[in-house]
Amino acid sequence: MSQKASSASPLKTIYFTTIVTICSLYAAQPIQPVFQEEFQLSNLQALLFTTLMMFPLGIAPLFYGFLLETFSAKTLVRGAVLLLGLLELVFACSTSYFSLLLIRAVQGLMIPAILTSLMSYISFTSDRENVQHSIAVYIAATIVGGFVGRFLSGLSTEFFGWRYFFVLLGILLIVAFFLLQTLQKDAKLKYARPKPAEVASLLSKGQFFWLYIGIFSIFFVFSAMMNFLPFALKVITPEAGEAGIGFLYFGYAMGIAVSLNSRKIIRFFGNESDAVRAGIVIFFLGTTLFYIEDYRAMFLAMFVFCTGLFMAHSLLSGFVNKMSLENKAIANGVYISFYYMGGTFGSFIPGYFFENYGWSGFLLFLQAMLCFSYFCIQKMKHHVPVA
Repeated sequence: MSQKASSASPLKTIYFTTIVTICSLYAAQPIQPVFQEEFQLSNLQALLFTTLMMFPLGIAPLFYGFLLETFSAKTLVRGAVLLLGLLELVFACSTSYFSLLLIRAVQGLMIPAILTSLMSYISFTSDRENVQHSIAVYIAATIVGGFVGRFLSGLSTEFFGWRYFFVLLGILLIVAFFLLQTLQKDAKLKYARPKPAEVASLLSKGQFFWLYIGIFSIFFVFSAMMNFLPFALKVITPEAGEAGIGFLYFGYAMGIAVSLNSRKIIRFFGNESDAVRAGIVIFFLGTTLFYIEDYRAMFLAMFVFCTGLFMAHSLLSGFVNKMSLENKAIANGVYISFYYMGGTFGSFIPGYFFENYGWSGFLLFLQAMLCFSYFCIQKMKHHVPVA
């Protein structure tokens, strides 16, 4: 009983830290048009607030094993959380576009240190039967953070200006720094150096290769929608304002429900591969509903869109841990890299279609990417070893 109680508190701290960290990552996304207006930026310059934050996320997880050989997981995650919080306070006080971008880029280096440590900590301290559920709860925490960060950022900007929410984030991250003191000093996680040969060996296995390409394509589409939707709404429904953009993210609630019921979803479809493909079909349907250029229709479309995305993401992230019997840290690191590299490219490449072919051309391109992701998961299924 006492052992259960002692492990519950650190887990709650891990989930709280995850939520606030993800809030920090996405807080600028719904208010990029505000930055565009205040600093007289082009669309591309405004989009860099998210792109620069995601790019380090795409490359850093593969290299954090080196740091974890020098510092304990607890020391690394606490230091990264503290620095992230202090930078949020500096961000809130900055008055130049260049300094804001520089801060976001440095913050992008801190976030993978936090997420990789926490995700791997959960993975290594859960037995194989429960690891998928434990990771699903972690994914639910990232979903809460993604929703709260975007929603409160838009709402706060509407009523108080954009700086206040970043001050709040800074304070909460400093609180998380002190709460993380409850983690074990050394979780005894055996992080291997991510040698190129080991990563190549992982990618040579068909089930991992197609899974990683699939999650790249899936998050490419999600990031594109989240990044360009605020700009589209400014044209389609200019009266919505920043609060209206924030309210649109209520569809994230479906992601929480999906992640916490991952086991039931897998049982319903029979296996992970078929459940993920069903998620992609729902994702495609949600994207289709965005063709209706009406705020109420888009509000409902977000629920369908997020249901599909998080069905695929929560199941695939758990599936990686289930399939990787050894070198889980490398498998997780590669997953996070492909995930956020998809988000990085998705945050600006679809802008070509948005600028040249309008909202409909943009959506058509996203649907083509989802068709490709469906193909990837189909290929993944054929390579999964039979138990």
